[in-house]
Amino acid sequence: MRSVESKFRTIIEKNTFYFSNPAFEETYEGYLNSIKETLLVLKNNVEISGLRKELIEELLQKENGLTTLLALTGFSNESFKRLITLIRVADDSELSKLVLKDEWCPNESLEDFKEWSDAQIAKIIHQSEHFRKGIVNIFFEGATIPFLANTIPLFELKKLSISKLTFEVPAMIDTMVRYKEKGSYSGQKGNNAEIVIAELLDRLGIPFETGDLDKLAESEPDLKRTMDFIIPTKEQPRVIIECSFLSTTSSGQGDKSKTEIGVSQLIKKHYPEAKFIGFVDGIGWYVRPTDLTRMVAAYEDVFTFHQEEISRFEEFLRKEFQ
Repeated sequence: MRSVESKFRTIIEKNTFYFSNPAFEETYEGYLNSIKETLLVLKNNVEISGLRKELIEELLQKENGLTTLLALTGFSNESFKRLITLIRVADDSELSKLVLKDEWCPNESLEDFKEWSDAQIAKIIHQSEHFRKGIVNIFFEGATIPFLANTIPLFELKKLSISKLTFEVPAMIDTMVRYKEKGSYSGQKGNNAEIVIAELLDRLGIPFETGDLDKLAESEPDLKRTMDFIIPTKEQPRVIIECSFLSTTSSGQGDKSKTEIGVSQLIKKHYPEAKFIGFVDGIGWYVRPTDLTRMVAAYEDVFTFHQEEISRFEEFLRKEFQ
């Protein structure tokens, strides 16, 4: 067997720095160029005849048409899929009318609900004129719908701007800035749902800690996990809170729900007087009903970040810590 030093030197001296497959790079450049050319044709048509919904409908029927529209407005594929999911599950008459929902969206039970894949969305775009028109209406008028304005974060709502479709320079700069700062925006502490709980606890004067529970760290080091809120102290917890706000979906949600059930059992074993509470929210959980059922089973009670639920949580705290 080679020495550690020899293997280390191999990585340092023979490093390719950035792996590149020339055949793939050439193919992908062709894909990017097709999107760029499609955008340039759209820009030319808008300048000649003005922005019309028909132009965007025609764009959606082209190969990579949706990708081109998302590039123009700054929407990621994932964000657009979440938007379609939101429209499918939302019960808002004004939104439904705008997107012609009754014409393309079948009635679906929660038990059978699944998020549409990229391929499914592309297929329905080509098959359903009403779905295409609904998408176009969202990009033209979506930001004016109160339900969307109150539901979609402002960072994403600003992408539904008609000025982006007319290639106005300030709108293009806005798209670039939002695309560049998307990761930073998502990671900001102030954008973390948990801060709502922390601010409420501070306002009520209720002390809390975060981290490992003492008894679990001592006796179950391989099974314990870091807790989001331990009230009032790790030594004598009365309420233990875990938060799970998911705006995306993943196979890891099943593992997370199983983990929470295990943690719940450990808490009951080592802290039988403590209440294990969950804040479970976000469209990522809404579209995974099986995992959600397992998840909520772990907690004595669950809350969301809906204002009515925050008020119910505050009442719960007042009763616990009079």
